[in-house]
Amino acid sequence: VQSENFGQRLCSHSKLRPTFLTDKAMEPAIKYINKKFPNIDFRGSNNSLTAIQRQKSDILQATKNFYDSFLDVLELKVFNFDFTKNYLDLIITFTSVILMLSRIEDKKVLVGMFNCAHEMTNGTSEPSYPRLGQMFLEYDHPWKKLLEDFGPHTRSVTAALISLNMVYPRRNLPPEQWRKAQLLSLLSVPAAMMEPACCDTMTCEYLSMEVMERWIIIGFLLCHSSLNTNQTSLELWKMALRSGLYLTLIRDEVFNIHKVTEDIFDNFKGYLSVYCTSGCGLNSSMHRERRKFLRAALKELSQVLADEPGLLGPKALFVFMALSFSRDEVQWLVRHSESMPKIKTPEDYNDNQMAELLFHMERLRSLMRKYSKIVQRYHVQYLAQFDALVLNDTIQNMSVCPEEESVLLSSFVSTLSALSIKQVENKEEFDFRAVRLDWLRLQAYTSVIKAPLPLKEYPDLAKVMNMIQFHTKMVDSIEEMLQETSELSILCFYPHVFEKMFNQSNEEIIMKQYLMAFPTVCSHFSHCGHSLCPEEVSVHLRLCVTFLEQIAKQTSSVVLEICAEQRNLNDQLLPKHCAESISAARHRKQKKAVPKKGEVQKEKPGAESQRKDRTVTTNLDKLHLILRELCSTYSLCSDFLNFDHIVVPTEFLLSHLEIIVRMANYNQTTQEITRPSDLLASIRAYTASLHGLSSYINVDVTRLVKTVLLQQTQPLDSHGGQTITTLYTNWYLEGLLRQASNSLIVHCPTRHCFVSQTTDNEHSFRAEEFSDVSELQALAELIGPYGLKFLSENLMWHITSQVGELKVNLIHVCVLPGGENVLKRMTIIGVILSFRAMTQDGLKEVLQNHCPFLIAPIESLKDNISPEADIKLTLNIFELVSAAGLKCDIDPALVAAIHNTSLEEEFKLSQLLLVYIAVSLPFLALDSNSLYNQEHGGHNNNIHCLATAINQVFAAMFTVQNKNIEQQLKEFLLLASSTLLQLGQNVEKIDVKNRESVYLLLHMIVEESQFLSQDMLESCFPYVLLRNAYREVHKAFILTVG
Repeated sequence: VQSENFGQRLCSHSKLRPTFLTDKAMEPAIKYINKKFPNIDFRGSNNSLTAIQRQKSDILQATKNFYDSFLDVLELKVFNFDFTKNYLDLIITFTSVILMLSRIEDKKVLVGMFNCAHEMTNGTSEPSYPRLGQMFLEYDHPWKKLLEDFGPHTRSVTAALISLNMVYPRRNLPPEQWRKAQLLSLLSVPAAMMEPACCDTMTCEYLSMEVMERWIIIGFLLCHSSLNTNQTSLELWKMALRSGLYLTLIRDEVFNIHKVTEDIFDNFKGYLSVYCTSGCGLNSSMHRERRKFLRAALKELSQVLADEPGLLGPKALFVFMALSFSRDEVQWLVRHSESMPKIKTPEDYNDNQMAELLFHMERLRSLMRKYSKIVQRYHVQYLAQFDALVLNDTIQNMSVCPEEESVLLSSFVSTLSALSIKQVENKEEFDFRAVRLDWLRLQAYTSVIKAPLPLKEYPDLAKVMNMIQFHTKMVDSIEEMLQETSELSILCFYPHVFEKMFNQSNEEIIMKQYLMAFPTVCSHFSHCGHSLCPEEVSVHLRLCVTFLEQIAKQTSSVVLEICAEQRNLNDQLLPKHCAESISAARHRKQKKAVPKKGEVQKEKPGAESQRKDRTVTTNLDKLHLILRELCSTYSLCSDFLNFDHIVVPTEFLLSHLEIIVRMANYNQTTQEITRPSDLLASIRAYTASLHGLSSYINVDVTRLVKTVLLQQTQPLDSHGGQTITTLYTNWYLEGLLRQASNSLIVHCPTRHCFVSQTTDNEHSFRAEEFSDVSELQALAELIGPYGLKFLSENLMWHITSQVGELKVNLIHVCVLPGGENVLKRMTIIGVILSFRAMTQDGLKEVLQNHCPFLIAPIESLKDNISPEADIKLTLNIFELVSAAGLKCDIDPALVAAIHNTSLEEEFKLSQLLLVYIAVSLPFLALDSNSLYNQEHGGHNNNIHCLATAINQVFAAMFTVQNKNIEQQLKEFLLLASSTLLQLGQNVEKIDVKNRESVYLLLHMIVEESQFLSQDMLESCFPYVLLRNAYREVHKAFILTVG
């Protein structure tokens, strides 16, 4: 049937339809084959089949699967079974195949083309083609031919259907009677809780209602004459008609019961009145009430069995009955949801509590799998110590027992008696398929006319063997039984209905705890796959992933809202919010005026925890309630298998909790970002809240946080997205340092931060709020040594680009560049190096707090470096020291960044650049922004950063070139002192107005240097000038205390 369904889907789908059926060149051949089928003459002068001749190989290959499928239908029609208990299933399957075949519009074209291509290729027609063509003609009107075929079988079919009279009416009871009888309840009779559940018709108790209805409706349509002659047949048929509007043929292919019935009975006199008076009104409310009853019954059953799994042994039948009843109701709702009739009760066809029913079904399935050894152990003992004895007594009481039947019965007793509990303990594999097959053979021997041992005369034997058959399945076929009673693969063919059920359940808060049932039900879909439809696998997997993503997204959003609430509470405790409390305390101390009554007093942190009425719920209470409901759904299973993929639901949740990057709130357009200290506080609050999640779900929050934070120290995370390392690196380079290079932001050595200048252009941020000691320490906490290394590499790239521009100007420009340009670039380098030094200090403090035992040996190693040591060894040690945030005489990162192969040429350029900087220093006095600011401890245009740039850049250059750093810097000091002393000879005030501020720069260069000393400075630059310079720049400031 699946092959026919595939052919019908393929031919009806515009994208999947075979190309030769849509080829315009093939239209004459298609029309000719449809007209002449099955008598197609390709040897004549007809040119209609020329296109097939040209593409015969391709057509033969493309239509072979279709042709073989149609042949299967032909073989099914003529095949006879000697005996099968699936007689009714055979009838329904054959009818479904014929009906599916009638829905394939292009079947004649496909078969005709295949035969033409086959005959053109092999010189002879395909042997089965005449019979296949005749079958297509006969079943052109399927129901008409089916009624003719089954007319002679009316008696046997009717007898088989009437046998359901003892089962179907009892199974089709209204839910009120189920409640009255306390169906499926283990607690209704506590004294009988340990008694084994058994009856005379055990195999019928979990038989699908849908299957029985399909037997009854289609069977009596094929053998309709019994409806007029047999009252029992009519009652069964009327009861089945009231149950629904549609029956499933295969997958999502259904047929309208009442429409087909009207069409068939319209051609028979008197039958239409029988149908109209049969009371075929649909009782949809009964199915709604059944689902309501089953939700409560399955919940009770699953809770009892989870608490006492030992009851799964004696009460296994209850589990399979509950699963079968529930599946019938789910399938009924699915069949009717897309074709809901226009009635006044649409709520009967929508169920916003379907998640609960599916959840309890999956819970029972998981309990059966988890405790299968308990079930197996119980039934092995039952078979050996009860069933074998009862069967032996039954055999002894039989008056007649022929030899062959006696051998089979004796083998049953011996097989069951040989069972031992040690086989279960030794984990031996059980296989009772041979026993069940022998029982089938025995039924065949005893059910024929004039059988020596007529089975109908020994009902006790049939009851005992049916019970034994069920018990053997509990030992070796539990998974097959679960598949038979609770497999819901039909949902994969109704994705819109399935998603609608999920969305409806998701809208109810109390249903959120059951949502995990939807993705776990998707694991059933692997049972309905077909080799002809490989593309369905990805579709079904996508549906499972969609459900898991939505559940994880909801859970994570609630967790993040709770974290946000906790962060807000934590923010209230930050130092920046204490100013109002301090001000209020001063007012009280100074006995100033009390605030007016109309003014609202701001609540202190912690006031939210004080409640006078517990019934008043806060937002946090509501969030925790929703979180508990959502987290409860993860308790269904830790993982499940879906199309050979192991799916772990909690991993989807963990992936959604990796939101640290979003907490940074980086906006590239406006260059806005969260302060590192605020982000660190938020992450700590977020982490504390996440640890609360582990009380709901078994997840390793510590591992999650460590993994995420470690990823954030790299440029990209595991998904290829930007991390906070990348975001802060980009922000500090583009937002802070770019403005600092234009003197809009000033480096402030006294406060160890950058400070925004007061200008007409308002900044979007205050630099001191992002660059002070606490912020850079927080940055070091966030991105760690790895992240700071990435930041350093980007800073070095900018430095080398500036150095490269200076060298290019010195080499390729005939006239030396302007002094202002050189000093501007060196100032930019100094600003970058100053910022890097600040980040290194922050890293040092963090590491000293976290691992002082590691920092102390590194400091000792640094202090014991010998000046005579090999430079490579020294640089390796400096690299270790720098990675720990300690300051080095020579920056190893800068050495690695500016390393070049042409050393001699580079040395000349370095000397030239050093000389050019020295002679250009007087130009700084011309800049009005070169004024020294005592409050900042530096100049307003950041030229004090030149001290850092000159010392570190040239120390790195001369290290690479293997030159004496001290000698070169001493020569620079002599030349710079000489040029600055010439400033005193200028009498024009405009030239020398910032002379004292520039003098201080020389002193800063010496202070910053590890290779220059104050003695060297005093030997070439009078100390009195420095003293006077400090006095002059301090005259403009007045220090106030208090």
